Amino acid sequence: MDKKTVIDILDEISLLLELKGENPFKIRAYYNAARALETLDEDIEVLVKNNKLKEVKGIGEAINKKITELITTGRLEYYENLKASIPGGLVEMLKIPGLGPKKIKTLYDKLDIKTVGELEYACLENRLVELPGFGEKTQKKILEGIKFVKRFSNQHLFSEAYSEADSLKQYLLKTGLVIRCEIAGSIRRKKEIVKDIDILATTNDPQKLMEIFVEYDKTRDVIAKGDTKTSITLESGINTDLRVVKDEEYPYALHHFTGSKEHNTAMRHRAKRMGIKMNEYGLFKGDTLIKCQDEEEIFRKLNLSYIPPEIRENMGEIEAAEKGEIPVLIEEKDIKGVFHVHTNYSDGANTLTEMVNGARELGYKYIGITDHSKSARYANGLKEEDILRQFDEIDRLNEKYTDIKILKGIESDILKDGSLDYEEDLLKQFDFVIASVHSNFKMSKEEMTERIIKAVKNKYTTILGHLTGRLLLSRDGYDLDVYKVIDACAEYNKIIEINSNPHRLDIDWRYIKYAKEKGVKLAICPDAHRVEGLLDVKYGVGIARKGWLKAKDVINTYNIDQVYEIFKRK
Repeated sequence: MDKKTVIDILDEISLLLELKGENPFKIRAYYNAARALETLDEDIEVLVKNNKLKEVKGIGEAINKKITELITTGRLEYYENLKASIPGGLVEMLKIPGLGPKKIKTLYDKLDIKTVGELEYACLENRLVELPGFGEKTQKKILEGIKFVKRFSNQHLFSEAYSEADSLKQYLLKTGLVIRCEIAGSIRRKKEIVKDIDILATTNDPQKLMEIFVEYDKTRDVIAKGDTKTSITLESGINTDLRVVKDEEYPYALHHFTGSKEHNTAMRHRAKRMGIKMNEYGLFKGDTLIKCQDEEEIFRKLNLSYIPPEIRENMGEIEAAEKGEIPVLIEEKDIKGVFHVHTNYSDGANTLTEMVNGARELGYKYIGITDHSKSARYANGLKEEDILRQFDEIDRLNEKYTDIKILKGIESDILKDGSLDYEEDLLKQFDFVIASVHSNFKMSKEEMTERIIKAVKNKYTTILGHLTGRLLLSRDGYDLDVYKVIDACAEYNKIIEINSNPHRLDIDWRYIKYAKEKGVKLAICPDAHRVEGLLDVKYGVGIARKGWLKAKDVINTYNIDQVYEIFKRK
């Protein structure tokens, strides 16, 4: 069992205990243990094996025993019993924005509400208005939250779905039964939200492979089982299909099941105009199969250059492939450094030195430190004296390390009137400034657009951070005219961030092509709050690829001297 799974279980135990109304110190102990593991550099399995985990600050004797049980057996009886003691619907209620464990416990204790459906009915019956700690406004917000949850039911973040899909793919490859195997569907296209997992495989023993597939240790339910398609639900709640085809059918099936539907429809129309029938079984001229060894050959037979999976959305890719104008898309290996990195100076989990060393281990040549500005009090935003102290530490580290350059940055709040945090005398001391909205989300579309454009016009703004402020599956972005903001960034020569945090992936990829056409450069930023967060760059690269970006369109593919030159021009 890996560290992330242990952390997730400890966090869930903390929430479950709060739902039961347990001792706050006990609840906090599990939460603190999870945070201690997040900053742990050592291998957790090695620590358990050597009985050294209890020496980690924040891990008490009782929790040490439970983590040891998890690592050594793959399960925890205490956790399983705790889950069984609480109605499952109460845990589902935690997904409702603004509804925490204490309020859920009150609903359960006072109104015997055990499911989201019962809660919705109670709200419609106006039963929460007189409940202590609730009232009419809270009841209205809960109803809105329930609508939001329903809207996104059976949807999952790309990062979570990809992790599950890749683990399952590796499991199948290790069986020795698979000839070819690939993740298909919206995961292969790197969509930010995924409904299910599609895996395509070829084998000489379909029945045996299906048997092994349903025996996967994270299988919760078997929905349907056959020789060509088997469907399961994973413990995470993601529905997963394994399709088995003949090896000669594999290229056609991979293209078909990768999608999108719109892309496939357009491809079939093109094939039909050429007198070719196209489906998941092949390309056919009359009854004769046009043999293709891989997807590249399929595109060639239709007089097209290869179209990468990420851009198969019927948004001009077929026309571009016909003209040979598909760009060489950016790859993760092109990234030379990162910006938008938080430390424990504000709300990060790791020290400045730890974040720098994390970047060095990943081979990055520069890292831009951008803690929160003073208006972000909720995130321990930096006062002027904190900034100067951080500058001194950065100077010392730049003298110490020769393999990486540390840039002095800040994530400055865009205030309600569109101005930036701090006076000009301080702003001009930073190497770069990321300007982001973190408050007053409910402004009108016109007001929010003007607010952000004013920040774009500010001569100290270098990068516009998470443009729409969305949190995937949790919060819609604020209302603004994205195209107007992009136009302003083009006019004032500002960079737009692709925030790589899998909960954001903001700017939306659907706007990126427009930004590129307007000549706007982008920066793929991890928005990392801990060392592990630096790895989120890969999700931003996926979004950049969906937006048709080449390496040269993204500033962190440039070397440090070029980056400094770009920042100076701004």
